[in-house]
Amino acid sequence: MAVGVEHPISSATPDIQIRVDELRRSLNRASYAYYVLDAPELPDAVYDQLYRELQDLEAQYPDLLSPDSPTQRVGERPATPFTSVRHNIALYSLENAFNQAELVAWQTRWQRYAKTLPSPQPPIPEAPDYVCELKIDGSAIALTYENGVLVRGATRGDGVMGEDITQNVRTIRAIPLRLLGDKIPPVVEVRGEAFLPLDVFQSINREREDAGDPLFANPRNAAAGTLRQLDSRVVAQRRLDFFAYTLHLPGNKEREQKDISGGMQDEPDSGLVLHASALIPSQWEALEFLHNLGFRVNPNRQLCPSMLAVQEFAKHWEQARFELPYMTDGLVVKLNSLALQEQLGFTQKFPRWAIALKYPAEEAPTVVKDITIQVGRTGALTPVADLRPVPLAGTTVARATLHNADFIADLDVRLGDTVVVRKAGEIIPEVVRVLTEFRVAGAARFCMPQHCPVCQQPVVKPEDEAVTRCVNSSCPAILRGSLIHWASRQALDINGLGDKWVQQLMERRLLHTVADLYDLTTDQLLGIDRMGEKSAQNLVTAIAQSKTQPWSRVLYGLGIRHVGTVNAQILADSFATVETLAGAEAEAIATLYGIGPEIAQSVYQWFRVPANQDLINRLRLAGVQLAGTVRQNSPASPKPLAGKMFVVTGTLPTLKREDAKALIQQAGGKVTESVSKKTSYLVVGEDAGSKLDKARTLGVAELSEAQLLELVAPGDRAELEPPPSELA
Repeated sequence: MAVGVEHPISSATPDIQIRVDELRRSLNRASYAYYVLDAPELPDAVYDQLYRELQDLEAQYPDLLSPDSPTQRVGERPATPFTSVRHNIALYSLENAFNQAELVAWQTRWQRYAKTLPSPQPPIPEAPDYVCELKIDGSAIALTYENGVLVRGATRGDGVMGEDITQNVRTIRAIPLRLLGDKIPPVVEVRGEAFLPLDVFQSINREREDAGDPLFANPRNAAAGTLRQLDSRVVAQRRLDFFAYTLHLPGNKEREQKDISGGMQDEPDSGLVLHASALIPSQWEALEFLHNLGFRVNPNRQLCPSMLAVQEFAKHWEQARFELPYMTDGLVVKLNSLALQEQLGFTQKFPRWAIALKYPAEEAPTVVKDITIQVGRTGALTPVADLRPVPLAGTTVARATLHNADFIADLDVRLGDTVVVRKAGEIIPEVVRVLTEFRVAGAARFCMPQHCPVCQQPVVKPEDEAVTRCVNSSCPAILRGSLIHWASRQALDINGLGDKWVQQLMERRLLHTVADLYDLTTDQLLGIDRMGEKSAQNLVTAIAQSKTQPWSRVLYGLGIRHVGTVNAQILADSFATVETLAGAEAEAIATLYGIGPEIAQSVYQWFRVPANQDLINRLRLAGVQLAGTVRQNSPASPKPLAGKMFVVTGTLPTLKREDAKALIQQAGGKVTESVSKKTSYLVVGEDAGSKLDKARTLGVAELSEAQLLELVAPGDRAELEPPPSELA
């Protein structure tokens, strides 16, 4: 805390004090595990957010700040058994920005500080340019060259002391052992990031899995673990890569050694570190100079004339980064002028002239405020965590699924717990683990209710299922879910019939089953709040048009358990009418390829329920399509894709991805979401991403949409041979 600065008297409550203490303990333990034990406990994004929460609390309540807080530490001590070495030039951490507003705030701060400098030379420009570089998710390395020859490579460590890993650094082919060119300064300091390309990382984890060794959590941990291998032959085998990003040209050697032996200064001495500005005026030119010396520099960099250009660069790479062959979680923004960098200098922890913009976290910590129950269209009771709102993957998350009672028991989630949430498939937020060190004493375990929270009827939990269900077919929650499902795009596709209108129609007792939709009139709809004459007529028209949807969509829309779009298509292809399907025995249904006993039994039982039989009769009278045509490729026909595994990626020319998957499954193939050695074919469309890179690494055959259609067409080859790829 700065001397002479008055702070307001803290109004911190005991709960806030407890939270601050818990954050410090957790962050200190996580730092020790990461830097000293090489056994990370928290994902980087989770650590960053807990760190930010502690920073905010200490700023709000300054009297809680203490010297042992992790916010007051530059880094952690390096691990053993490597030899510790003092860096010639300190490696400072970068301040983090987590959104565009914080990036602009950083610009405002350095500009405000620049105005306090006495007669800066050259003068501070009003519109400086910036250099943007991708923030590589690897391990920082400091390299020292004397007379053009590599003499030392060291880990970052705590920024002051690192570990001598020269022998391992020599195995990285992207790091030159001797610098290129004729006019090389006598001493050159280079900073950069050692990293593992994604294909190499995946290969290492496969080998570790085969050997029974624990897998690396991510490429960053794998890179750090590789650099600290005692056997440099192992390092060489793992094929680390390297990007250089900073150039330092130390000044007078005798003075440098004297200053180093005397200990670290608060800020680097401009006489000690010329920072290249005496010979090279800008960061952009320094990167070009590094390239000419023989280093790899990231080609995905940009010289930006304004903060607006920086923001556009950041926006582009927020999505484009997923197509890269290596991991990056943000970008580093630096003032281009090295003279300006030197004048701005450093705070106690960060350079004032650079900042790291982190992209939205894929995992984040937050607090469970409550656990509520949702009832779905199948009667399933799903516990949901009401959370303290937290930014996650570009959105603000305030609720996350807890799936079922077994899931809650396994995680031991309790009210008030600090938990880590992520987006499953980048869509649905879910709780993945509990940080029990933050648990409030006496926190009670959660128990599933014995009665449905909507209709108050008793619930059941079958012994062979994890889900608790309401079995009251008249439950409003079940009806509401059934109506929304019936109107969904992949079912009857009733445009305009959303959650809001369904709720109001139910409240007015106009809907008791989906068949009631076809009895609605414009006069009835005009009585609903904010429903005008045109909107009412459009909705009645959309409901009428839904009668023309094919039998397979109607079957899916009925909401029979376990019957999705693909299974509905298989059933409709084999049973031309609702009567033939309703009259089929479960054993006969189960003989269809892709329809197992569980699905068959579910279909059979659904048609045995009197209320469902009444529903079918009413839909028939309304004119809904309950019949179709049995396709030539019937269950008895040969399945041309039987035994083959497919992955679909990118945008196909004519087929939707769901349609392509259904086509493959109808022809006997299996569709998965991830590429592996077991994948037979990758169906490739435009804008194919990392799945294509992985497929090529594994040698998986590629198919265009046209090639896929050729393979599944009747009369074509019964046996599949890998076709020549159009993309090879």
